[in-house]
Amino acid sequence: MHVLVIGAGVIGMTTAWALARDGHQVTVLDAGPEPASGASHANGAQLSYSYVAPLAGPSIWKDLPKLLFGRDAPVRFRPGLDLRQYRWGLRFLAACTAGKARRTTQALLRLAFLSRDVLADARDLQALDFDHVQAGKLVVYSSAESFAAAAAQARFQNTLGCKQDVLDAAACLALEPALRPIAGRLVGGIFTPDDAAADPRKLCHGLLHLLEGHNNGVAFHFNTPVIRLLREGQRLVGVETANGRFRADAYVLAGGIQSVALAQGIGLELPLYPIKGYSLTLDIANENAAPRVSVTDYGNKVVYARLGQKLRVAGMADIVGADMALEPDRVAQLSRQAAATFPVAAPEAAQQPWCGLRPATPSGRPILGHSGIDGLWLNVGHGALGLTLAFGSAASIAAGIAGRPEPLDMADFALHA
Repeated sequence: MHVLVIGAGVIGMTTAWALARDGHQVTVLDAGPEPASGASHANGAQLSYSYVAPLAGPSIWKDLPKLLFGRDAPVRFRPGLDLRQYRWGLRFLAACTAGKARRTTQALLRLAFLSRDVLADARDLQALDFDHVQAGKLVVYSSAESFAAAAAQARFQNTLGCKQDVLDAAACLALEPALRPIAGRLVGGIFTPDDAAADPRKLCHGLLHLLEGHNNGVAFHFNTPVIRLLREGQRLVGVETANGRFRADAYVLAGGIQSVALAQGIGLELPLYPIKGYSLTLDIANENAAPRVSVTDYGNKVVYARLGQKLRVAGMADIVGADMALEPDRVAQLSRQAAATFPVAAPEAAQQPWCGLRPATPSGRPILGHSGIDGLWLNVGHGALGLTLAFGSAASIAAGIAGRPEPLDMADFALHA
C-alpha cells in the first residue's frame, strides 16, 4: 500500500518508520527544509514514560489567578481575539477534575509504556546516534504540599506498572549532587529509573537517513507545504501542495498544529490549540556541575536533560495563540532559572534559545486512529509528550492501517473521546 504522511516532526518520522517496517511504500511531506523543523526541533528532550500526568488537573483551579494575571507564571494565558482559544480553554477547564485527570493518566501510561517497548525492541533504532540515554528522571519539589500530592500520585502510578521512588531531600542530593545549589529549597523528589532522554532533532535526522536507505526507499519532500486535503464524498483522494498534487492509498495527518486548518478544510474539527514552549541548549563547561539524570523542577515547570555534552533546558506553557516570537522576558526567565539551579554548569553566553508550538488537546490525550473519512488517519495532539509517545502512537497507526489488532484500546484516543 502507498501511504502518505503529512509532517516530518518526531510524530511523522516515527510513523513513516513504522509504516516502512510493515513494507508499505511511504511518502512524507513537510513544509520545512528538513525534519524536525517545528515543535520537535529543540523541545525538552525527556522520555517521560512514567510521568505523564496531564496539565488539566484539579490543581489548576488554585493556580487560575496566576494563569490569567501572572507575568512570570510558568503557565500563562494571554487572551486574544481567537474564539478557538476560548472554546479550547473552556474544554480544558472542564477536563480539570480528579476523575478525568486519572483516566487520562491511565491512558497515557499505557501509550507511553508501549512507546518505550517499541523503541527498546527496535535494533535499527538503537544503532542511531541521537543521544539516547536511560539515566532516569528526578522530579524535585520545593513545596511540602506539592511533594505530598506527588507522593500520592507516585503510589497510584506504581499500581499501574510504574516504578517510582519517593525520595527525601538528602536522597535527591545523593542521587544528583549537581542539585546542591538549590539544596536549601528542596523538600523531596520522585525518581523514575526507567525514564530517559534523547535529542528529538537528531532522532528525526537519523530516521531520515535510515528510511532513505530502506528497502522500499521512503520518499521525502521538504519545502512542500500542504495547502489543502482533497475529499470526494466520504473518501480522501489526495493532497494539494505548493509543489503539486500527491495521491496515495492512505494518508496520515501528523502535521502538528497545522493539522487543524487542513482538517477543517474537509469538515473535521480537531480540538487542538498551540501551547508555546521555550528552550535553551547549553554547552556543558563543567561536568561535575551538570546533571546526569534528567531533572524536572516542578515548582518552576522547567526540565533539564543531558544530551551528550549539551544541557537542554525547557519550560513555559504559554497559551497565546500561534505566536512564534521569541519573547525576551521568557528567554531571560528560563535563563535565570537555569543559572540558579546549575550555576556553573554552562556559560550563559553560549545558550541557544528556541521556542515552538506544542499541539495540545484539552484533556492532554493525543488523537489517534481512523478519522471517520475513508483513507485518513490521525496522529496529532501530543502536546509536551510528543517524543515520549511517538513510537507507541506510530505502532498503533501502523497496526490500524495494516488491519492488525491494535496494541492498545484506542477508544481513549479517538477524535470524539
